[in-house]
Amino acid sequence: MPCRRLLSGLLAALLFAPLAGMARPFTVLVYNVENLFDADGVAAYDDYQPPGYGQTQLNTKLGNIAEIVARIDDGRGPDVILFQEIEVDRTPDREPSATDQLLRALADRGLKGYSVILGGDQAAERHEDGNLRAIQCVTFTRLPVRATRRFPTRLARNILEVTLEIDGAQVYVFNNHWKSGAGDPEMEKVRLENAAVLRARLDEILRADPHADIIIGGDFNSHYNQNRRYAASMPTTALNGVLRSQGNELALRGAQRDLYNLWFELPEAQRGSDIFRDEWGTLMQIIVSRGLYDLRGVQYVDNSFAVIKVPGMNTSPEGRPIRWTNEGPAGGGFSDHFPLLARFTTTAENRTDQWIALKRPSESDESSARPVRAPRASLDLSTAVRLADVGTADRLRDGSFTGKPIAVDGRLVAGERLAVEVLGETWDVWVPDPALRAELRRRWKAGERIGFVGLLGRYKGRWQFVIEQKEWVSR
Repeated sequence: MPCRRLLSGLLAALLFAPLAGMARPFTVLVYNVENLFDADGVAAYDDYQPPGYGQTQLNTKLGNIAEIVARIDDGRGPDVILFQEIEVDRTPDREPSATDQLLRALADRGLKGYSVILGGDQAAERHEDGNLRAIQCVTFTRLPVRATRRFPTRLARNILEVTLEIDGAQVYVFNNHWKSGAGDPEMEKVRLENAAVLRARLDEILRADPHADIIIGGDFNSHYNQNRRYAASMPTTALNGVLRSQGNELALRGAQRDLYNLWFELPEAQRGSDIFRDEWGTLMQIIVSRGLYDLRGVQYVDNSFAVIKVPGMNTSPEGRPIRWTNEGPAGGGFSDHFPLLARFTTTAENRTDQWIALKRPSESDESSARPVRAPRASLDLSTAVRLADVGTADRLRDGSFTGKPIAVDGRLVAGERLAVEVLGETWDVWVPDPALRAELRRRWKAGERIGFVGLLGRYKGRWQFVIEQKEWVSR
């Protein structure tokens, strides 16, 4: 009997010893879902209240998010998802929250096994400016959770820290959504404070272990090269100056730089996850620490960083994000941000004095200050819908014409907003280009008839025509 037990033990050791040394890969997805709200009618944003938004629209949005997540890892989905812009539920006892319904939608698509960590702080209902806390960061993970912490930030969402365990190693994962307004110097002052909160926590971790494994992701409302893009108006930037995100991958092997921004793995012309005024932006980030490059614990998989563009789904024929809209019978679209992905693995070694091999290491954080132009489909003004063919204001709002060019001929309405009276009602006029907007304010006088082509849409519950080019204005 003792010999048989010894033989069984030896066989078990032979069978399972190789498994202990095997790498355990996992994938991290960072996904701003552009305001995922439940359908209870209690929402801080007007766009997500009845009658323009309900369970039908929510079901469409949930299904579209699940379809994108299911494209990762051959339908298995990522092990860790950092979501931004999920509603802070104001009616937890009324019906399942947006987060609950997202978890269920993923499970219905075969994406199961996630634990959910909310980043919101129900105790602090309002931001410092008095506005309701409407949205939060939420982390989904299949990896075991060791600890969670939340760090309040001024005028922004809590930074959500989740410590995960994998193969006996631990990795710190930070989910962020900093203050908006990337090009606004005043908002950058707020982001400096947002960044200082995160940097202070990182310094605390790295003082205890300079090789700690740290993954930082989210919507930072800052470009990877914020310091160069706005050099004239922002002498210090939150992302580059305070957080110290940078692009020299080899510098991680020294003592001075401890973070690397994965955008630098892509050619400069391919760096983009969102579009503003026909320019690519990089408001979404994945940033990794020095420890993910050594031979201990968790490692980054070299050159695995990717922007998730799925043609025919979340990507237009021109390569632009297809953003979410409540319009139409069931809503449609995905998000104004493409998700980002990075892959990681574990190692059985325990060496912090050696580094993973890199095929094409980035050795400089130099980049152009000029943004990359985004492609746009040409618009044939002769195809614009004439209001006379629409007939009534209710018909114009029924969803059939949303996003389409409309030939507008109406009378300018007096007020702070540019607005035009057509079909017996007042409609906002929005001009994204500040120079063109200022020119039209000078040219157009209240009570005069004006003519232009505008894309029909709705913003914060108000219907509007959007004039994107000077050539769209006829008088």
